[in-house]
Formats: sequence, C-alpha cells, structure tokens
Amino acid sequence: MGLSIGGMYHFPRFGLALGAITGLILTLWAYFGGSSAVLGLSGAVEADSVKDRQFINLVDEMRIAAGLPMPQVMVIETEAANAFATGRDPAHATVAVTRGLTRILNREELQGVVAHEMSHIRNFDTRYMMLVAALVGAIILLSDTMMRGWWWGGIGGRRSSRDGDRGGNAIFAILAVVLVILAPIFASLLQMAISRKREFLADASAVELTRNPLGLASALEKIDNNLDKEPLPGASKATQHLYIANPLKSFGMRSSALMSTHPPMEARIKLLRSMG
Repeated sequence: MGLSIGGMYHFPRFGLALGAITGLILTLWAYFGGSSAVLGLSGAVEADSVKDRQFINLVDEMRIAAGLPMPQVMVIETEAANAFATGRDPAHATVAVTRGLTRILNREELQGVVAHEMSHIRNFDTRYMMLVAALVGAIILLSDTMMRGWWWGGIGGRRSSRDGDRGGNAIFAILAVVLVILAPIFASLLQMAISRKREFLADASAVELTRNPLGLASALEKIDNNLDKEPLPGASKATQHLYIANPLKSFGMRSSALMSTHPPMEARIKLLRSMG
C-alpha cells in the first residue's frame, strides 16, 4: 500500500518506506503499550485482596494448572458481564473481569471464564491479536492517507499531467484504488476469522484446565443473556475481539460468520455441553 501511495506521486521508494515505518511503529506500540492502552480504555482497576478474594484465588488456581506465572488481576466496575485477557507474554499478562460478571456467576462458572482467559495467555492469543489489530490499523491508516491525497491532489497527483511516465503512474493509481477499497475489508475479515478460531481454542483449552465443560457452558449462557442489559464502558470496534463475548453485538447461529469477531454463542455452548 505504501508503494502504491508513493508510486501515484512518482515517489515509490518514499511510499514503500512510509508503509514500512507506519507498520513498524504501530506494531511496536501494540507490543509494548497495547495492553496498558486497553486496560486504560476499559477503566480496569486492581482487584481488591478482600472484596475480590474468590476471583484472585481462581486466577491463582488456573495459572498453576496452566503452568504460568501469576498475572495481574483487575476488575472493571460495571454491571455489564464480560471478561478479557491482555499482555504480550505470560510474564506481562493481565486478566480482567467486570463486577457484574462476578455477581451473576457461581464459583464453577467463574472458574470456567478465568480458565478461558488464562488459555488465551498460555496460547499467546493476547500477543497475536494485539499485533493483528495493529497491522489492521496500519492498513486503515494508509488507506485514509490515500483518500486524503486524492481529495487534495487528485488521483495520481498534479505532477501526472506534466510527467512523461504516465503509464507507470496510471498502474500505481489503479493499484491504489483497488487497495484502498479492498485491503481494509480483507484485513478486517482476516482479523475476525483469526479471533473466531482462537475463541474455540480457548474454550477447549479451558476445559483442559478445569475438566468441567458444563461450568464454562453455563457461564457463557448467562453472559449471553446479559449482554444487552448493560453497555460495557470503553468497548469499541478496536477492542471487541479481546472479550470473551462481543460487547457491541451478539451474533447468533443465523448471523454472517464473516462479519463476527466471535463464533455464535449457541455453537460454543453446544460444543461444550457435548463435551460434558
């Protein structure tokens, strides 16, 4: 995409460098600062050693079962029911749940949710999804740069009418038009497809840790029933794939799989119950 941007204005090497630098900066930011940004946006605070003792104990149990170091344990003060894990590796990981989740789930159900999030950490899904989100963001940023360039200078730039190498410029312009339309769409679809696969894997890995598929199935059922009752603060399209259930939209069996960040909740619950 950077090459096509630069090529339209007869600076292909500059465009190539622009694309590489944009991707590198956003990837480094996601790797080292993405976790802090997500926690800040969600309003998560450190779990209270007295008030949240059961939750902390469950995280400790599941991290021992998974063979991981103790992650940071945080709570989001909202009545919405959800949870997520983040961090670039198990040594820099965080598990966060909402206050509402701890209130509607019993111990076995909460254990299943914690096991699901610990599985994301053990499988390095937390790192993978942050980097995927950064690269999708880079593609969208470059697409926006292209469109702004067209708005201010026209496709191909003002130099195209004076330069003799119109053929090469036209090729780059056509490539740019195709990329600016299709690249963000395909990148987002790829991100969603990866997210759906990792959710199924985390459910299966959670059962491996708890030996109790029905606990997680019951938890998912309660979460699904409470999704529309309370909005989740800080949730956005950039972070929706991190949660155990999509906080912005619930996808059913008849929903388009291509446009969902999570598998249908009915499919996840059915699979877990069949394991039980």
